[in-house]
Amino acid sequence: MIQAIPSNNSRSPHPRFWLWNATLLTAGMGIVNLVSAVTPSLHNRVRWLNDLFPFPVRAGAHVFAAVIGFLLLVLSANLLRRKQVAWLLTVALLILSIISNLIKGWDYEESILSGVLLVKLLLMRQQFTAQSDRPSIAQGIRGVIAALLFTLAYGTLGFYLMDRHYSVNFDLGSAILQTLAMFFAEDNAGLQSTTRFGRFFANSIYMIGAVTMSYGVWMLLRPVLSRGITVSDRQRAQAIVKQHGRSSLARFTLFDDKHYYFSPSGQSVIAYVPKGRGAIALGDPIGPSKDRQEAIVGFQQFCGRNDWYPAFYQTLPDDLELYASLGLQALQIGEESIVDLHTFTLEGKPGKNLRTSINKMIKTGHCIEFYSPPIANSLLKELRFVSDEWLQMMQGSEKRFSLGWFDEAYLQDCKIAVVRSADGQVTAFANVIPEYQLNEITIDMMRRRQNVENGTMDFLFVSLFQHCKKQGYDSLNLGLSALSGIGRCKQSPRLEKAVRYLYSHLNQFYNFQGLHAYKEKFYPSWEPRYLIYPSWFALPDVVVALVRADSGDRLLDYLKPTGG
Repeated sequence: MIQAIPSNNSRSPHPRFWLWNATLLTAGMGIVNLVSAVTPSLHNRVRWLNDLFPFPVRAGAHVFAAVIGFLLLVLSANLLRRKQVAWLLTVALLILSIISNLIKGWDYEESILSGVLLVKLLLMRQQFTAQSDRPSIAQGIRGVIAALLFTLAYGTLGFYLMDRHYSVNFDLGSAILQTLAMFFAEDNAGLQSTTRFGRFFANSIYMIGAVTMSYGVWMLLRPVLSRGITVSDRQRAQAIVKQHGRSSLARFTLFDDKHYYFSPSGQSVIAYVPKGRGAIALGDPIGPSKDRQEAIVGFQQFCGRNDWYPAFYQTLPDDLELYASLGLQALQIGEESIVDLHTFTLEGKPGKNLRTSINKMIKTGHCIEFYSPPIANSLLKELRFVSDEWLQMMQGSEKRFSLGWFDEAYLQDCKIAVVRSADGQVTAFANVIPEYQLNEITIDMMRRRQNVENGTMDFLFVSLFQHCKKQGYDSLNLGLSALSGIGRCKQSPRLEKAVRYLYSHLNQFYNFQGLHAYKEKFYPSWEPRYLIYPSWFALPDVVVALVRADSGDRLLDYLKPTGG
């Protein structure tokens, strides 16, 4: 069942209110500048300005005010993200807005509004703490400068070489001035084109300038990008996970795609993958329970500084109230199936179909073999052949993040169950991983060849259950059954019904219902798992980041069946 947990956050809502207020006022100031720029100045105001500023300067101020208005509209959304660079640029533009509005027509009303907003933003400067990606800032600055130089060179060369398309014969100096006039003179300095191509070229200067400048601004404001982590960080995370790991996801937090946030006390770790605006943590924080709140709050602040939305994927139900108290929302995304090895049996009527499959496999000469690490290279080559055939059969690609993928270094350190046919060929395999502090083991990759004996996977699973029970484990985790247990009641919220609808229509791609039914035949217990996210506003960015993390940025492959 989906649970949209309300926020009981005791932190003051006022900073968020003033942030929205500043954002809307900045957007409004952008609109005011645009309207003012295209409105003729009052005659009685500009009369005395003629002696101070010639017409080209005042006309240029009109164009400049329009550009400022457009940029303020762009930057307003980034102020809501608390971007430091957006704040700096907005402050600079408001100063220019005051000047340009006075020059173009002594429009002191617009200048006063710009000044009031400028003071407001200066007083709020401590709220704008979100960083942009530093290499991208440098690249953005270079991009803006390059855009200006390229546009100037493009226009100058074009006017100089193609002056036959215009009523003026341009020399090099006049071509430079004409290009500048395209941006800073209201009438383009009287430019008259004599051909259709001449008009096209003049307009192309605006298009090229807009595209290159937009790229530079985007680079200035993009979120912090992920960087490589140090060996010491990975070793530190590994020590914490082995000491405190208590879930089926614990081993996956140590994969190479993960980055790590350590709580202020250093006792807990959060394994996450940053993609775009989202930083998706795998499972709950790992560490002492007393350190859980400090770790979550620290991660929220860390993500805020990097312009990321924090989210936690496949969390347990244990800490839902804690997440809610910190202003986070929860959405059930499925159920995890866990087989109790003490009660699992093939005896009686419930086990009849499984007994039939197992007996059939044995009679046809199939056998099961268990391998402990380190796994030999010769076996890995056999498993690679099966895995490749499986991926080709499923027309999919390796999924990541919350699953293992075929990586030889990873598999060499796993326990692996292998089904062999009567002629010794590997027909199916599965690897299992520990949960460290729980006496439970988790199954990860389950792969088979295309043409196998019916009942092969039943034989593999049942053999695993029996083997792990002999090894002293209490339970075996079959993993997440995505979107199961959702939207079954008529009273379910609209979002829950929407997810249920998604569950039904994505089944053609992922066979969610078939996978759930297959696991159900082993009579597991079902435990809900959740996606924790900051707000409805952030949910689209979180979902996109999750899809990117899960697919390894191979988005076109995401609508294909899972490969493991």
